[in-house]
Amino acid sequence: MANKDRLIKLTQRLLRINSENPPGDERAVAAFVAGTLRRAGLRPRRIRLFPRRDNVLAILKGSSSRSSLLITPHLDTVPAGRGWRVGPFSGVVRNGKIYGRGATDCKGNLAVAMEVMVRLLEDGTRLRHDVIFLATADEETGSGQGLVPLLRKNIVRPSFALILDSDEFNIITAQKGLIHFRISVAGRKAHGAYPHRGVNAIDQAIVLIRTLEALRWPQRRHRLLKPLTVNIGTIRGGDKVNMVADWCVVEADLRFLPGMSAGRILKRVRAAFDKTGVRYKIEVDDIQRPYEIDARHPLVSCLRRAARGLGAPAPIRGSEGATVITFFQDRSIPAVATGYGAQGNAHVTDEFVRIRDLVRGAEVLERFIRLFDKKRERPGSKAVDRSMKRIYNTS
Repeated sequence: MANKDRLIKLTQRLLRINSENPPGDERAVAAFVAGTLRRAGLRPRRIRLFPRRDNVLAILKGSSSRSSLLITPHLDTVPAGRGWRVGPFSGVVRNGKIYGRGATDCKGNLAVAMEVMVRLLEDGTRLRHDVIFLATADEETGSGQGLVPLLRKNIVRPSFALILDSDEFNIITAQKGLIHFRISVAGRKAHGAYPHRGVNAIDQAIVLIRTLEALRWPQRRHRLLKPLTVNIGTIRGGDKVNMVADWCVVEADLRFLPGMSAGRILKRVRAAFDKTGVRYKIEVDDIQRPYEIDARHPLVSCLRRAARGLGAPAPIRGSEGATVITFFQDRSIPAVATGYGAQGNAHVTDEFVRIRDLVRGAEVLERFIRLFDKKRERPGSKAVDRSMKRIYNTS
């Protein structure tokens, strides 16, 4: 049973520590997390791979340790910004809600994970398999100084992963892939009074934007995700208002479904651009593969069973945006995401989390860990292999 008072105080203490990213400095919040776990009897490690970017790792050892389950929230938040009616780092409680930057994303989830680790230790029940707690830096700007190098360097190598970074007890089993790319267009300078003497790169870029947005993509219907989307995020060009622009750079964000190939998508974009006659160059800044795990995987079935056993909703959802699930896919580690934040509250002014959801979330998470510990099989078993075949590899 979760300790409600302790969980409330823990969430408040976390919210009162500024860990905005940017600028990115998780040392203070990591010190608090590590200290709390240490006083409870765990042996946490603070891992710093980049200056000021601390991560916290703690392991509750199982009796066999043949496999491991990773529970991972993150330490950083987006900037607080202006316009708050309560202090963004106050952790104030009003009407059953705790307010502050990161309450929903993701310090409420962090507090739940910490409470559950302490509860498992206090209870004295010996699990068969290891439970790994990992609170990471830099999630809000891509995890390049947090989870990604921790996985790449094999500092953590779990058998399974549960990401605590979602809302309303949703279980995230599918996620779109993304392509971030820049389109550079070259023109020819001229005086703004004589535009016919030059080639306006901005006008040419608009031709490419319209071409990109007009493309129709053959794709299967997905029950959890919307069709492929394209967003033009930025456009910059020209040097001065009375000059014909001889350069323009457009940044595009393309999100695509499981079963689609980033390489084939880019090939089709280039083929369509070639037909326009515009001089251009495409540079890819980032590609993340889409992800999907079988809803019958023990990670999913145990989460649903744990939630429903405590009267909590447990809807299976897809994520239109990128989460850290994709980084586990790159290491062939089955993963799902869930969480206990308030829907629509991530990154907003006067962000909050409901106390009742934190308490029930802690109870669901503890119950899930116990259920999954009994049900899981060794990595490489036929059941796990079958589930992995349902994860789309679209590199």
